[in-house]
Amino acid sequence: MKPIDPAALRRSRMFLLLIALVFAAPMIVAGLLSWSGWQPGVKGNGQPIQPQRNFVDEKLPVQLTDGQPYAWRDSEPRLTLVVLAGPDCAAHCFEVLTGLAKARVMLNRNQSRLRLLYLGAPPADATRRAAMQAYWSLGSDVDGKLAEYRPTTPDSVSALLVESNGTALSFYPAGFDGPGLLRDMQKVIK
Repeated sequence: MKPIDPAALRRSRMFLLLIALVFAAPMIVAGLLSWSGWQPGVKGNGQPIQPQRNFVDEKLPVQLTDGQPYAWRDSEPRLTLVVLAGPDCAAHCFEVLTGLAKARVMLNRNQSRLRLLYLGAPPADATRRAAMQAYWSLGSDVDGKLAEYRPTTPDSVSALLVESNGTALSFYPAGFDGPGLLRDMQKVIK
C-alpha cells in the first residue's frame, strides 16, 4: 500500500470544504437577509394597516342602501375591496370606480372571489349612479369608524382590501396606482 501524501490530503479536504461553501453560501446569505427583515418580492402597493384591524371583531356596521347590514363574513371566502369616497364624487371618482370594476373583471375566473363595496354618497348623476350599482354594493359607514381612511380631497377615492374573515390587509390612499392594486389583488385572490 502506498503512503498517503499529507499535502494531497489537505488539498482534497480544502476542495471539499470549498464545494460545501459554494452550496451553503446562498442559504446563509438568504438567512441573514431574512433575519434582518428584508424579504424580496413581498412588498405590496398598498400601505399595511397598523395596528391590524378586524372589522368582524370590531363589529363595524355598514348599512347598504337597501337597509340591510353588510356582512363582512360571507357564505363563501371572498375578499372585499372597500372604496371610500371623498366629498363630491363626480367624474374622476366615477372614472376610478369604473377602473376598479374593470380590474375585478380582469381577475377572470377569480372575479367572483372579490366583492366591491362603495361607502359614501354616490355620484349625483343618475346615469353614473345606475352604472355603479351594476358592480358595486352601495352603503355607508354607520359609526364613522373608517373616517381615518376617507380622503378629504373632493372627487377622490381611497380603498381598503379586506380579507374574507374581516381583517383589513392594506390601505390605498387617494391617488393610488390602479394597476398596483390589481397586482395586489391577483396575489391574494387565487
